[in-house]
Amino acid sequence: MSDALRVVTLNIHKGLSQFNRRMVIHELREGLNTLEPDLVFLQEVQGLNERHALRYATWPSTPQHEYLRQDGWQYAYGLNRVHHYGHYGNAVLSRFPIVSMENADISSHRFERRGLLHCVLSVPGWRRNLHCLCVHLSLHERGRRRQLDAIVERLGEVAARGMPIVVAGDFNDWRQRATRVLAERLGMQEVTAIYGKRPARTFPSLLPVLRLDRIYVRGFSVVEASVHVGAPWSLLSDHLALGAVLKRM
Repeated sequence: MSDALRVVTLNIHKGLSQFNRRMVIHELREGLNTLEPDLVFLQEVQGLNERHALRYATWPSTPQHEYLRQDGWQYAYGLNRVHHYGHYGNAVLSRFPIVSMENADISSHRFERRGLLHCVLSVPGWRRNLHCLCVHLSLHERGRRRQLDAIVERLGEVAARGMPIVVAGDFNDWRQRATRVLAERLGMQEVTAIYGKRPARTFPSLLPVLRLDRIYVRGFSVVEASVHVGAPWSLLSDHLALGAVLKRM
C-alpha cells in the first residue's frame, strides 16, 4: 500500500444544486468517482427525505451516503438533524476499513444541530490507524469557538500519541480562527495554506469569495491541494469540492 492518500471534502447541499433548482445527486456521484479519492468527507447528506423521493422520479432509493460510495467502500453516517420528512448529517466514505465511528453532538443551540463524526480507519501497510473527523460548524462565532474546543479535546490525546489525523468539512469560519486554533493546540496544517497565507475560496460555488471548506492534517506532508472549480463542480452544490493528496510522514 502506498503512503499517499487522496482526500476530498464537499458540502453536498443535500444533493441539490445552488438555490435548490434541480437534483444533482447523480452528477455528483459521477464527479466524485472521476477524482478517484481514497477518502471522502461529506456534509449536508440526506439519510432520508420522503418529500424529495416523491418529488423527483430518479431520487435514489438508498441514503445519499450509500448511493455516493464506490463499490466495496465502507461508510459512516452521523445523523445531526431530524425533520418532518427525514434526516440529514455528515458522512465519511472510505476505501479502507472503518474500525470504529462515533457521532458526537456539538450543537450550540437546539435550532442548529451540528455533529462531529469521528472515524478510525485501518489503512493497509500503515503501523498506526488513521483518525478522521468530518465536521460542519456553526454559523455563529460563539458556537464555532465551542465546537473547535470540542475538536481539540477529542483529538488532544490522539495527537500526543503521534497518530495521523485528517479533519475536514465546512467550517463556516470567515475569520480563520480554526486555522490558528488547530495549529497552536494540535499542530495541524491546513492543506491549501502551503500555497498561500490563507485557505482557498470555496463558497459560493459560482463565484467563490469565502474560505469556508477546509482540510487540516497532522502526520502528513501535502503533495497537492486544489479547489475543483468550473464545470461540473460549480453546478453540483453551493460549495466547491476541496481535494488534497497527502504523503504519510
